[in-house]
Amino acid sequence: MSPEARADFLIDVLSREFGALMAQDPASFRRKFRKMAASPFAFYRGSASLFYADLTGAYADDSFLDERTSRVWIHGDLHAENFGTYMNSGGRLVFNVNDFDEAYVGPFSWDLKRFAASIALIGYGKALSDDVITALVTTFARAYLTELRAIAAGGDDAIGSITLENATGVLRRVLQQARLNTRVDLLAGQTTIDEYERRFSLGDGVYDVDPETAALVQAAFDDYLGTLPATRPVATNIKDIKLRKGVGIGSAGLPSYNLLLEGHTEALENDVIIYMKQAQVPAVARWIDDPRVKGYFKHQGHRTAESQRALQAHADPWLGYTSLGGVGQLVAEVSPYAADLDWSDVNEPEEVTGVVADLGRAVARMHSVADDESSHDLVDFSTEEAIVAAVDKDEAGFVSHLVDFAHRYGDQAREDHQDFVDVFRNGRLPGL
Repeated sequence: MSPEARADFLIDVLSREFGALMAQDPASFRRKFRKMAASPFAFYRGSASLFYADLTGAYADDSFLDERTSRVWIHGDLHAENFGTYMNSGGRLVFNVNDFDEAYVGPFSWDLKRFAASIALIGYGKALSDDVITALVTTFARAYLTELRAIAAGGDDAIGSITLENATGVLRRVLQQARLNTRVDLLAGQTTIDEYERRFSLGDGVYDVDPETAALVQAAFDDYLGTLPATRPVATNIKDIKLRKGVGIGSAGLPSYNLLLEGHTEALENDVIIYMKQAQVPAVARWIDDPRVKGYFKHQGHRTAESQRALQAHADPWLGYTSLGGVGQLVAEVSPYAADLDWSDVNEPEEVTGVVADLGRAVARMHSVADDESSHDLVDFSTEEAIVAAVDKDEAGFVSHLVDFAHRYGDQAREDHQDFVDVFRNGRLPGL
């Protein structure tokens, strides 16, 4: 494909993916696209639709895929920055994959390829050599396979969830930092006390809602409560509602409501913040034609919540879904214990190697959770056994396959980033 044709292809894919939302809120997308213009990695984060268009087009390859390994519950946007901490339903801090907005059922290798290319981009941004990038992707792939084999063999040798009990190095520091966070600090940053009652603070991107909208949100909240587990949280009284508009790379233009709930006591420090966010069609779903998967979900909010429950063992107890104005919504807690992995603090090859090995094990655990042993029947076979069987036929070839893709698509993403900057700044993206 010529450079001119590639730029036109990029415009076409982004317009089809974001066109409707861009028409509704062009200012949010101008902010989103300027953030994407900042670096090749930022562009890659925001252009999952282009990635999957390539995986079903110029970069299509069904190596190591069969009837089963093509139908695994996948994260859908597994890049190196989509990892962090959360407090699970058992009260333990866990470091794992996060942000399941793009999750779906598809080829397991698509997750691994998206991660591998992101490592190539991060490595390039840190001026690491091609040989070091090769070693990093190899470390990730082998750690993933080692953990997956251990799980398939019964789990005795599997490392399991990454917690304060077994984490080391960078990830232990992330967990320790998350442990220092408090609900009081979170509430102090987003609320104020007015006449002895807590209310949300107004600020950039935070807006009041009218009584009619508040009533609709209350009704949606009541429906959401019915989607929670039997051991659901006890706070059900809404004290305040505010509208927030997403301005991040992944949430541009999407409306989200923050709800302040009375905690389990009248003490103000026990209040809980949850969000009700409009869910979107995941980028990967546009490129997978499987009626069994498409027909499984009531709406995109249901898909997102069910995907997170499927992929994340002991997920957030507040996680659920509802609909608002006929549009699916994801509902979850704004947790004080969420801390993301900050790659700016991870620079030397030895340190990066340790991190990607841990991430490989985390991805293996994620892929193994949602199968015939879970409460979800969309994937009705042992995913770990299916993947191990497919890869064990040629493990060296599989590792080389990921390494080669990481280098090739890393180069492609850097070229696409420059094309994107040029078409955006020259006004070639329709509607902006």
